[in-house]
Amino acid sequence: MLQELLTAAAAAGSAGVLYLASAARIVKQYERGVVLRLGRLAGEVRQPGFTMIVPVVDRLHKVNMQIVTMPVPAQEGITRDNVTVRVDAVVYFKVVDAAYALIRVEDYKFAVSQMAQTSLRSIIGKSDLDDLLSNREKLNQGLELMIDSPAIGWGVQIDRVEIKDVSLPETMKRSMARQAEADRERRARVINADAERQASKVLAEAAREMSETPAALQLRLLQTVVAVAAEKNSTLVLPFPVELLRFLENPQRAPLGGTPERPAGM
Repeated sequence: MLQELLTAAAAAGSAGVLYLASAARIVKQYERGVVLRLGRLAGEVRQPGFTMIVPVVDRLHKVNMQIVTMPVPAQEGITRDNVTVRVDAVVYFKVVDAAYALIRVEDYKFAVSQMAQTSLRSIIGKSDLDDLLSNREKLNQGLELMIDSPAIGWGVQIDRVEIKDVSLPETMKRSMARQAEADRERRARVINADAERQASKVLAEAAREMSETPAALQLRLLQTVVAVAAEKNSTLVLPFPVELLRFLENPQRAPLGGTPERPAGM
């Protein structure tokens, strides 16, 4: 009799151990457990740690709550100013409601990926090329709102969306390079013209100063001769008076300081 009791107790203990082994579950810190009892949602979402379920009847589904980094494949589209571009992006999202992510959508990662691709194509068609190249922060915010609106019903929260790269056709790249080169050349010409204008003002002021002091002009000419001779050149440049050139242009004019000559017979 005692042996039968010990055998029954051992069998009951073994059954209890097997029950505990089949009912015990461990939920990790970055996971949440969703229990489906006979196909229906049972109770609250299980928190991290040790938990128990009813064997055979319950099914525990673990949902990862970490932030997921999902690259969006490059999408080709035509911008509002009729330029064909290829744009790729990256989406950062996480599950905020484990029950919704398991029940309301078959595969929330695939759903977010498809929504991100369609939203990216829509953003390309609504934007100009300049916005895609220089105003990405605003486009990122608009893209995040477009993806986040349906994702809320799936228990998913879009954390951030970033446009990674904008690929342009080779012809467009060459056109933009020519435009940038022309703009730089225009600015260089404007700077040179402004420098010439400033230099002309300074030279005019210097000419007025020298006209009041003729000796200053002579000293400047001598300084030029010294500067040329310092280079050890075989050619020596001598200044030629401008007044003499003016006299040669009009031979009837008298020498500087005199009176004009009268023609014969007057």
